[in-house]
Amino acid sequence: MPEGHVIHRLARELNTQFAGAPVKVSSPQGRFATEAASLDGRDFAGAEAWGKHLFLHFGDATAPDARIIHIHLGLIGTFTLEPFAEPRGQVRLRIDNGDVAADLRGPQRCVVIGPSEEDTALGKLGVDPLRPVGGPSEDGILNEEKRERAFTRTRRSSKPIGALLMDQSMYAGVGSIYRTEALFRAGITPNLPGTSLTEGELGDIWDDMVVLMDYGLEHGRIDTVRDEHTPEAMGRDPRKDDHGGEVYVYRRAGLPCLVCGTPVELGEMAARKIYWCPVCQAGR
Repeated sequence: MPEGHVIHRLARELNTQFAGAPVKVSSPQGRFATEAASLDGRDFAGAEAWGKHLFLHFGDATAPDARIIHIHLGLIGTFTLEPFAEPRGQVRLRIDNGDVAADLRGPQRCVVIGPSEEDTALGKLGVDPLRPVGGPSEDGILNEEKRERAFTRTRRSSKPIGALLMDQSMYAGVGSIYRTEALFRAGITPNLPGTSLTEGELGDIWDDMVVLMDYGLEHGRIDTVRDEHTPEAMGRDPRKDDHGGEVYVYRRAGLPCLVCGTPVELGEMAARKIYWCPVCQAGR
């Protein structure tokens, strides 16, 4: 499942290509045909990401008939932007301007909603590391409130921190890779109960996730190793994996830890595989 930086990057690309102009909206597959027809020809007002959720706005956001497409890609969904051509495969939703086409395939969720329903959906999501926290903006104030609630819930919970970081009602957009790598970088075992974390430890994990996810947004890949552990610095081969990027423990079960050489361990938490070093993360 794509992590939050992928959805934010997608929102940025959609805005670059379509925002502020009318677009053609269609459903080549046919399963979204009625909804697409109701939006066809409207101005694309903009895309917004919150965590792993994408909201596409059409028309005047202040108008009574403002409509929004709410998308969640799930495990198999894809949303790609390419030069305009005839659609290939099962395209649920297509947005195009005659030059560029954005094709949505296999989403977990793709529905048309109104502003009040969008507010309800956002209310269920936790703090997003890729959105502003604090400041004068309404979003910044909202995200700060969500962060305070997430921190409070985390430190009151007996669940392991590796599971809590995957709870989208607390930390929106954080997926298996980021939770795994942030905990390694913090030297904290994923099995540590939330109640055992200090305020400083939780704040450090948060700050690190913000940095790591912001890098993913800007570069389109997940890199979590520090300068001294890159392939060039260590004289090792680059990682070869569909996810790309250099990581410490994710998908490295049984391989030597890049820091201490101990074999990386593998478990399951929050319905996802999780990896950790029994030595580097033994302190907490």
